[in-house]
Amino acid sequence: MLVVISLSSGLGYRFYNQPQLDVGKVAPQTLTAPNSTHIEDVKTTAEKRREARSGALAVWVVDSQVNEQIKQHLQQLLAEGEQIREQVGKFPLIQTSVLSTATQTYLRQAPEAEWQTVLQTLEKNTKVAGLNSTQQQALRNLRIYRESNSSQALSQLLKAIAQARQRYATTLKTLNNNAITQATTIYDGSFLNLSDADWRETKIQIHHTLERMLAQGIYPGLSAINLDSAIEMQVSVSIPKTAQPVAKRLLSAVVTPNLIKDIEQTKLIAEQAAQAVEPTIVSIQKGEVIVKAGEKITQADFVLLDHFRLSQRRIDWLHLTRFTAIVGLAVAVFRLVEKRVYAKLRSSDYALIILLTLSAPLLIFLTKSFTGLPAIGLLIGSFYGTAIGGTVMGLLGILLSIGTELNWHDLIPSATSGILGGLMAGQWRFPGREALRTREELATLGILIGLTQGVVYLLVNTAIAPLWYAVLGTAVLNGLAGLLWSILALGISPYLETVFDLVTPIRLAELSNPNRPLLKRLAHETPGTFQHTLFVATLAEAAARALHCHVELVRAGVLYHDIGKMHDPLGFIENQMAGPNKHDEINDPWKSAEIIKKHVSEGLVMARQYKLPSAIQAFIPEHQGTILIAYFYQEAQQQQKHNPEIGLHESDFRYDGPIPQSKETGIAMLADACEAALRSLKDATPEVALAMVNKILKARWQDNQLVDSGLTREEMSQIAYIFVQVWQQFHHKRIPYSKS
Repeated sequence: MLVVISLSSGLGYRFYNQPQLDVGKVAPQTLTAPNSTHIEDVKTTAEKRREARSGALAVWVVDSQVNEQIKQHLQQLLAEGEQIREQVGKFPLIQTSVLSTATQTYLRQAPEAEWQTVLQTLEKNTKVAGLNSTQQQALRNLRIYRESNSSQALSQLLKAIAQARQRYATTLKTLNNNAITQATTIYDGSFLNLSDADWRETKIQIHHTLERMLAQGIYPGLSAINLDSAIEMQVSVSIPKTAQPVAKRLLSAVVTPNLIKDIEQTKLIAEQAAQAVEPTIVSIQKGEVIVKAGEKITQADFVLLDHFRLSQRRIDWLHLTRFTAIVGLAVAVFRLVEKRVYAKLRSSDYALIILLTLSAPLLIFLTKSFTGLPAIGLLIGSFYGTAIGGTVMGLLGILLSIGTELNWHDLIPSATSGILGGLMAGQWRFPGREALRTREELATLGILIGLTQGVVYLLVNTAIAPLWYAVLGTAVLNGLAGLLWSILALGISPYLETVFDLVTPIRLAELSNPNRPLLKRLAHETPGTFQHTLFVATLAEAAARALHCHVELVRAGVLYHDIGKMHDPLGFIENQMAGPNKHDEINDPWKSAEIIKKHVSEGLVMARQYKLPSAIQAFIPEHQGTILIAYFYQEAQQQQKHNPEIGLHESDFRYDGPIPQSKETGIAMLADACEAALRSLKDATPEVALAMVNKILKARWQDNQLVDSGLTREEMSQIAYIFVQVWQQFHHKRIPYSKS
């Protein structure tokens, strides 16, 4: 309840000062102006300027490069047309005063049977029934030619017509038989029947027509129907009628949009249009009625009511109560996710999440636009993983949209980048994925977050401002803001980690660096223990990865688990380097056990001194649990047999605990127990090694050392198998080298 009330109070601050007499509500009584005033309606002015900015017409300019491409395309098609006309030959064949154009056209393309009929009729000089008017006209013209010219001239004419017919038929067949190309769809039989003069005139006029159309400009998105209509209108007034079909096809093939938007000029005009909008001023004289009883309050009425403090602003308990219920539901969703992913959050973790969550509405209240959601998402995601980070940011975005007055076109980009940060910064919670281990990787993520915020802002605001480039500058600023928030998160992350005792993959990677002061001391003062630690870390890390545990935590925790041995290095056999055994000189199992146990208490002292996180400190006592220091306990039993008066208590020879409280510390205990035994094996088979490891693990299980760790019997078998695999990798056979 305390959390719900705290979050409701912080996230729902808009309900603290809600006007009871708001726009759209009915006035309970007639309200008059206590004084004369002239006041600007800021909201209406802003809306009008936004409309003016988004409604400004785009400035279009001709793209000279596109124009050049269109002209080259036309020139290419005209050149192909010239080649076709060269194949068919010149036309008309003779002067049209001798044979009309219609007659020459008919004679050149008439079917062979009709052509033979015309020749036979001309030769016999008889009338043939059934000839159509075109044939009769052709015969009439030929006879007139024969009468006015010699037989030789007629023979040459008929020969020229026959050759023209052959060339025409060949060319037409070539056009019809070729694969479909742009040229074959443009040029057909009607094109072949154009006179040479008409073709020359057509080429000239097509160029002029194209120049006019390009100068007027072709807009992108112009429909094909409208473009065809424009071409038809231009062609009808300048191209010879017989050539208009081919001219239309030529222009339709080459004309494409040649206008592009001048972004800078458009932005300038849009801004000028916005600035040209005069501020909306609401005026009233003293004693005049602002709104009558029973009337709906307009925006202008509300401006006056709020100015004169007549809008009755106070806490909106009804909406605040509803918002509190929504917050309660959000907290329940958070708890459900927390339990589902076994987050195991502490009180300090809840406090930090609440603190970061409440920083968002505070920033909105102070700045009216900045939310800090990218930084919050990065921090929560990197601290608590993807599930917690994504859930918190998603719920926070919803609650901010309800409880604050932030514009949605500002909230959506910020919330999107915050969710992205929460999901990607915490990807180490996914099994099989490596964590973001360096601050450089998080910095790269910060760049991605900035880009995301800028792009989403552009997309969201383009929906309300069709001239997307009018908001491009603001989108860039939003992207930079997202990047700056990410940099801020990186800057404060180490301080939050220290204050709230957090372990992140990045901090764990830094703690695992062998150049850390405490690890350097461990390697220098207790080299044997350091080597032991490295092998234990290798075993534990492999097992943790297979069981989908927190690999980075296991690695770092194991590296520090035996730092307490630095209080008395020679008290531990791995550091004695073939020298005398200190415990043989002491010859007192109680004192020896005390020395051995003391490496835990001294380790905790060192860990606190070096400010290690509590999650790392937990490995120091829990890796030993409450196990029995068996060797010295057996020594004490032997002494008691010789001197029964000696009091023997098993607790004196057991570690103080606690036993492992997590899978990670449980794995560390098992790896520590098996390290020495595995290292002692030389030529043993994997089966022998596995049997020995299983025996050690079984002893820890039967001693109830793992009851609180969460490890199962199936996982114990898996751990044993992994330990042996790692041992095999370290003890593979080598090639013997010759002594010579």
